[in-house]
Amino acid sequence: MIGILAFVTVVLTVLGVYTTIYGERLEITRRMQELTSALTRKKQLDDELSKPFTERVIRPVLEKVAAAIGRAMPAKKRVSLQKKLLMAGNPGDLSPNEFLAIQYGITLVLPVAVLLLVAMPMGWGPAGGLAGLGIAAAVGFLLPEYFLKMQAAARQEDIQDSLPDVLDLLTVSVEAGLGFDAALVKVVEKIKGELSTEFGRMLQEVKMGKPRRDALRDLGHRSGVDDVVAFTGAIIQADQLGVSIGNVLRLQSEQMRMKRRQRAEQKAMKAPIKMLIPLILFIFPTIFIVVMGPAAIQLVETFNK
Repeated sequence: MIGILAFVTVVLTVLGVYTTIYGERLEITRRMQELTSALTRKKQLDDELSKPFTERVIRPVLEKVAAAIGRAMPAKKRVSLQKKLLMAGNPGDLSPNEFLAIQYGITLVLPVAVLLLVAMPMGWGPAGGLAGLGIAAAVGFLLPEYFLKMQAAARQEDIQDSLPDVLDLLTVSVEAGLGFDAALVKVVEKIKGELSTEFGRMLQEVKMGKPRRDALRDLGHRSGVDDVVAFTGAIIQADQLGVSIGNVLRLQSEQMRMKRRQRAEQKAMKAPIKMLIPLILFIFPTIFIVVMGPAAIQLVETFNK
């Protein structure tokens, strides 16, 4: 009997000690988890607050509005707008839905701003107010399209101007023994600009498993420049027929330099015509004042006598 009591006492003592120690460990673990969770939430909040206002507030609202617009946008309109965004370099990493949300937002906000800041303070009548609202709405709708068009034009001009230099470096690299992809890597490292960025994107697509001919073809479509489309087509054809890429690159480089020289000559020929308007509006009136001014003063003095 005494042995049983002693055994039970020992067992209970061991269980009590184990429960106390294990309970303390559980409490410590629970507190550590709470502290870790609090630190994680604080870090997430700090990261969120460190973002710009546009990323924290405007972007989420824009995405929600864009999602609503996307459900109603025709597929053909989405494809067309996506092509325009790609040709403009995809400013702001905007999707077609987000671009339309911005366009519609400006179309709505600009007339309200004109009404509150211009029409009402200046006391425009109903007819003037309606005309101002209509003009403001039209400007708000067309302004994003115009911005996109100007971005695409500037980007295409940059690509077209840098193409001969890029082809020269490609030609030298290939003739020095590098492969075409390695030569493109050299171009991306040495030359900065829109065309170099596009080549970098093409190489990334090839690394991800996209066939090189498809990546080259997509590059030509994204650029919107006929010379780039011709260059990518020539490379694809040379790859299919087994023609030396070095010879193709040398021929393309000579053609692109000739085209750039022709474009420079065309701009030089257009310069006198473009100078006519400043001459007529600013220089000729000044010359007339200098030449005819003294004679006019003498005539006025003569008639006054």
